[in-house]
Amino acid sequence: MQRAAADGHGRLLLALGLAAGPLVALGLARFAYALLLPAMSEDLDWSYSAAGALNTTNAAGYLVGALVATPLARAVGSRRSFLGGTVVTTLAIGLTAATSQYAVLLTIRFVAGLAGAVAFIIGAVLVAEASHRGSRGRAAVLLGVYFGGAGGGIVVAGLLVPWILGVTDGAGWRQGWLALAAAALVATVAAVLSARHVGDPAPAEEHARRWDRRLIGWVVLAYTCFGLGYIAYLTFISAYLTEQGMSGPVIAGFWAVVGTAAAVSGLAWGPVLGRLGGSRGMVVVMIALAGGTVLPVVLEGPVAAYLSGAVVGGSFLAVVTAVSISVRETLPQPHWTAGIAFATIAFGLGQTVGPTLTGWVSDLSADLGTGLLLSAAILVVGAGVALLQPRPARP
Repeated sequence: MQRAAADGHGRLLLALGLAAGPLVALGLARFAYALLLPAMSEDLDWSYSAAGALNTTNAAGYLVGALVATPLARAVGSRRSFLGGTVVTTLAIGLTAATSQYAVLLTIRFVAGLAGAVAFIIGAVLVAEASHRGSRGRAAVLLGVYFGGAGGGIVVAGLLVPWILGVTDGAGWRQGWLALAAAALVATVAAVLSARHVGDPAPAEEHARRWDRRLIGWVVLAYTCFGLGYIAYLTFISAYLTEQGMSGPVIAGFWAVVGTAAAVSGLAWGPVLGRLGGSRGMVVVMIALAGGTVLPVVLEGPVAAYLSGAVVGGSFLAVVTAVSISVRETLPQPHWTAGIAFATIAFGLGQTVGPTLTGWVSDLSADLGTGLLLSAAILVVGAGVALLQPRPARP
């Protein structure tokens, strides 16, 4: 009993250490962009569409990273792929501060997305492997802790970036990216220390690498809708709240709420997803996420914004956890890397289109709120699609 408890604590600490990957890849490289977007747009004179396209390029890199993650892990090993992706993403974060050239920034954002996807996917596989022989509930908690690293990154960014922009009168977006790079470097060290204590998952045999993607087809399609819907909120919400007249400290508090809720969401949703399973749990979480997305549009003021941040922050990473659980409970272990990568490719397609689509709709209507309402509608559609996913034949 004591040994089992020790093993459980060890796996939890391992998941916490590997969570440095999502912290860098998502919390700092992607979501912090929303905090720096208003200052960058004003300084570089961007339209909504141009600002959205920069994050679309990041998402396109993420899509390519999802495509190469499986063969890369097979070629150089999962641990090396995970650490390499984390290191390259950290470098890209720092380089974002080095230029004002739009084309160069597009390239840097693309590289950050590619490397971040590799780190994110392979890290999830390493955590899933660590929980291989545990219950679905325990796996849900460990994966939730891992994905919650992205929430930790949002908290770090939410504390650092508004403070830096405040002391530089809004002109310090370069200093903001450099501060994020320093935080990413610390997280990368934690990732290196943790990755040493996990073994590479066994790859699928050559004759067994082919698998039926229809087994997870509906949940993957729902994941595409999630990619379309959630990214617009996290890309444009700071700009929207700024347009509503909210001050820098209020927005900083908002992001602290989002990040804190995201960081603990795995512990909150883990038992629920453990009981419901991947696809059914995904339905519940996406409905909650849609509700949180519309809150700042239908209700005004900081209280509504903070409540929205708590709901969205506490929900969006649970969708990722639910998909990973669905892959884990539907496919045999040698196909987990390929299954998670396949789901991430579909997700990447959605989030590649999402920022530009929302920016375009917002430009047409001259209102970011319209784009947020569209995002919520897409999330509801995704929840309906997830209902079509058959329950797995085996536990």
